[in-house]
Amino acid sequence: MTNPTTQIALKNTTSSSTVYAYVTGLDINRNYTYAFLRSDGKTLYYPESPSQPLQPLGADCAIPLGAPGSTTMVTIPQLAGGRIWFIVGDKLTFFLNPGPGIVEPSVTNPSDVNYKLNWGFCEFTCYVDFVSLPIALELRNTAGKTQVVQGLPKDGLDQICAKLTQQGASENAAWGKLVVKGPDGKNLRALSPNSGRIADSHLFDGYYQSYVDQAWAKYANEDLKVDTQAQWGVVTGRVNANGLLSFPNAGTFAKPSAIDIFSCSTGPFGSYPVETRDQMGAIGARLAAALNRTTLVSNANQPDAISSNGKNIYYRASPTNHYARIVHSVNLDGRGYAFPYDDVAPSGATGPDQAGTVSDGSPELLTVTVGGPASGGAREGESGKDAIGGGEKEKKKKTKTFMDEFQGFFKRMLSMIKGVFHK
Repeated sequence: MTNPTTQIALKNTTSSSTVYAYVTGLDINRNYTYAFLRSDGKTLYYPESPSQPLQPLGADCAIPLGAPGSTTMVTIPQLAGGRIWFIVGDKLTFFLNPGPGIVEPSVTNPSDVNYKLNWGFCEFTCYVDFVSLPIALELRNTAGKTQVVQGLPKDGLDQICAKLTQQGASENAAWGKLVVKGPDGKNLRALSPNSGRIADSHLFDGYYQSYVDQAWAKYANEDLKVDTQAQWGVVTGRVNANGLLSFPNAGTFAKPSAIDIFSCSTGPFGSYPVETRDQMGAIGARLAAALNRTTLVSNANQPDAISSNGKNIYYRASPTNHYARIVHSVNLDGRGYAFPYDDVAPSGATGPDQAGTVSDGSPELLTVTVGGPASGGAREGESGKDAIGGGEKEKKKKTKTFMDEFQGFFKRMLSMIKGVFHK
């Protein structure tokens, strides 16, 4: 039987005594109603629909973490789509729209009241949107077994920003433009290419063109085999006379642009035939991962393992997703969800997953640390579960209602943290 609640320890290892946490999610026992954890760390607040847009929350949901080195315990009921937000030096502002619709803090809207503040969140070591505060995870189950995702070091953001700036200068690309400075001139966050393009829609235009052309030319003359890791097994594709990468009885893929590759959800990855939608989603997830990691040309059998003969083969060709490469390189254990299909891995792969997941059917305590490890080095403990070739985002479907959009946005996270919030 799944416990009705789970204990979460929120540990402050920043240098500030003014740190707040916010916990949000969908209450599975109230028809997946959106809920906040109140400031007492145990009571849920269910926002009601306001008559006017952009209204404040009707309850205090800022959970104070206390002095550096302290740990604050909170009790989480059975929530789906859980997210934990952290802010240093201030409080976050959430708004309500009729519906109710939740207006969350934004890193891509300069007019948002939270934009210049130092905040971050964990969809459990997810960097799909941006990097800011170091956040680490440790999950202990009822048998005493521990899984750890180490996260970034204390200076992780500065390292990432420096590497992005250097990469942008070395190849005359837009990587340095992903760095966002705060009012004090210090690094505030590093945006993903996806988020960066919201402010500048031409960012990275044509960036992947040469690599995509190379891949399409190769597979016009030889087979590309993709293991769907589902009931369709291994499928074979070739580029046809119309320039489309065709998988018989499934569908075709046109050449993707850079934004299609970074987002994994637009262009050829954004709309599939209804009758083969799930199969095409499985194929598309693995193609998108191979393009982000730049392994599609080098290996005609996908998905590809991270290493070959003991050497890391991801992000070694050019062009590549340097944001993802740099984020992985700076994380203490190399793990963290850096693009939407970063959980894709071959079946039977061993070693820690790329995505940075912790999962257990009998959780006892989840510890979330904000600020980086106190020692500045790697934390002790067992790493998370082995790579399983998930590609969970392929199951997301875009819908028009707020609730459907919200559930879809967190569907990936549900598989990653199964058993912690919702078994």
